[in-house]
Amino acid sequence: MFYLIVQLNLIFGVAGLMWPDKLMPVFGLLMFPWPPSHRAIRTHGVVAIVGYLLVLAKILATARW
Repeated sequence: MFYLIVQLNLIFGVAGLMWPDKLMPVFGLLMFPWPPSHRAIRTHGVVAIVGYLLVLAKILATARW
């Protein structure tokens, strides 16, 4: 279940970097009390990619070959 959440976060992060205007309504729903901005969507995209890389590094470091 954790890996599914991480994958969805990565998908939304990359999509937010590529198509911020198309995802503005989605982020408007997710960030309810605050209005979504291009800066917030870009920041989420970068943080999502970095977080995904950290989780991937942890999985690879603890994998038993």
